[in-house]
Amino acid sequence: MKKILFSNSPISRSLSLLLLRVGAAAFMMTHGWSKIMNFSEYLTKFADPIGVGPAVSLQLTIFAEFFCSILLALGFMTRWALIPLMITMIVAVFIAHGGDPFGHKEVGLLYLTIFISLFLSGPGNISMDAQILKKNRYR
Repeated sequence: MKKILFSNSPISRSLSLLLLRVGAAAFMMTHGWSKIMNFSEYLTKFADPIGVGPAVSLQLTIFAEFFCSILLALGFMTRWALIPLMITMIVAVFIAHGGDPFGHKEVGLLYLTIFISLFLSGPGNISMDAQILKKNRYR
């Protein structure tokens, strides 16, 4: 157990990536779920930072925050799912909250850092992506 937890073994790396993936996805899903549950309320006050209209902006945000987070948690199409999540955080931090103090951007920047790290590292061995690749290798 000590070797697994306190070494740089493939198992500890995979467990770390699993924890990071599922944790970030679960927290991000709560943002998307609240927008789904209160869609009409959000629609009246949602910003249009990229010029496609508030309704489309809200729908794109829900797609990223909720549906892409589900894919991220499962480790399915991970890098593809991370692209909308990273774009959403970039827009939120640098456009929608661009003029806000750093303290208001902090959470978005933390998510963005996690999403970029996962994009670069991949989902790890404990993911649907890894299982699909493993099956395709042995065909």
